[in-house]
Amino acid sequence: MEKEEVIDLGRLLQLMLERKKVVGSIIAACTILAIIIAFILPKQYESTTLVQTRSAGKDIGGAAAMAAAMGINVGSLGGSSSNASPTNYIELMKSRRVLEPIIDEMEWPDGKKPQAKDFAKQKLDIKNTKQTNLIEVTAKGRTPEEAQMISQGVVDNFLTMQTENSQQTQSLLVRFLNERIENAKQEADDAAAKLAAFQKEHKLYSPNDQAKLAIEQLNAYDKTIGEMQVAQKSAQAQYDVATQKLGEQKAGAASYNINDNSTVQSIRAQIVAKEVELVGLRQKYTDNHPSVIAAQRQLNQLSQSLSDEVGAVVNSNAASLNSAQMELLKNQAVAQAQASAASASEAAIKAKKAEKETEISQLPEAVMDYIKLESDAKIKQQIYTSLVQQCEQDKIQEAMESMDIQIIDNADLPDVDKPVAPRKKLIASVGVVLGLIIAGIYSFIIYRKVESV
Repeated sequence: MEKEEVIDLGRLLQLMLERKKVVGSIIAACTILAIIIAFILPKQYESTTLVQTRSAGKDIGGAAAMAAAMGINVGSLGGSSSNASPTNYIELMKSRRVLEPIIDEMEWPDGKKPQAKDFAKQKLDIKNTKQTNLIEVTAKGRTPEEAQMISQGVVDNFLTMQTENSQQTQSLLVRFLNERIENAKQEADDAAAKLAAFQKEHKLYSPNDQAKLAIEQLNAYDKTIGEMQVAQKSAQAQYDVATQKLGEQKAGAASYNINDNSTVQSIRAQIVAKEVELVGLRQKYTDNHPSVIAAQRQLNQLSQSLSDEVGAVVNSNAASLNSAQMELLKNQAVAQAQASAASASEAAIKAKKAEKETEISQLPEAVMDYIKLESDAKIKQQIYTSLVQQCEQDKIQEAMESMDIQIIDNADLPDVDKPVAPRKKLIASVGVVLGLIIAGIYSFIIYRKVESV
């Protein structure tokens, strides 16, 4: 068996003391070298900008405005707070569109500019502060002015990009709605003209009490049918915008078979049933009655559940997409599901209306024709009025979109005498530690030589 080697630490320490000049020189040399390096390394400064997201639940590109105009919960279009979460904003701040103007403004050795992703790794530290809606943008620069310029530039460029994107998408919504408004206006005018012509021809301007009662009963159906048609047109406008944004992925939502999902179908059936129930309540009570309010609240909750389920389906099928594409797909899929639910509700309401019309079919033919024409005119006018109101809301939203991010603290100007790097004391300490390690290795080598003699 080989003899186990034992190191005599006392003897090793004695050898180090005997050669203390050499050992001290090694430690001193490493320390001096570290200090020299600390003074040679270029200085770096840090500047921080603090921003706040106005609303974590806003959808990208005006989808929230569309939801409000449709009478749908704002969070229902495309999911929840992840839509415009601080995490998404942080990634967008590192995009080429935000960073390239800053890179172009700076001077680079030999004119070789870094890629945006490399620049972000070297110069930026963007983080969500303690999981709040606050974002800290910290930038490193060779001078205090450069650090301040980078930090402020990132936020300013990001705000500009968000404003342009929001206004572009909102303008698309307005354009699509304007097209539908023109059609709705023409249909409303035609329906009103037919009613006026009928009144003139038959000298029938005010139906009898029985007809008035029938008209009042049908008004609740007409109101809901109008709402369903507006919801379908609005959802189609949102779907068109999301499709245009997705470009080549415009068939993405359809590929997930949103409307074939069993849970989506179940929720949609509940929405249809609740819409029919709400019509019945409106025939008895005003919109301010507790029963009507409760039914409307339950309907909103079902609509939110439908949107949440659609968002979950998209998440499970498109996990590989980036956050922006994911939200566009969610908006597209939710619009598709909302349009389907509105269409199914409209069909159910029309069936109930047909039953009511059958009950009052004993009225004179002229009165029946009058009721039908007046009903059609009211529905068409309601659609037109609702679309105009929605378009105006979207125009207002367009002006408000740029307020999604607010600057709390502008980029500070670092003290020229307080660079964050190089950290001279730390580098000197590393030099001392490195010197001790080298001195220890040197002493151990001497020890082995002495012991082997």
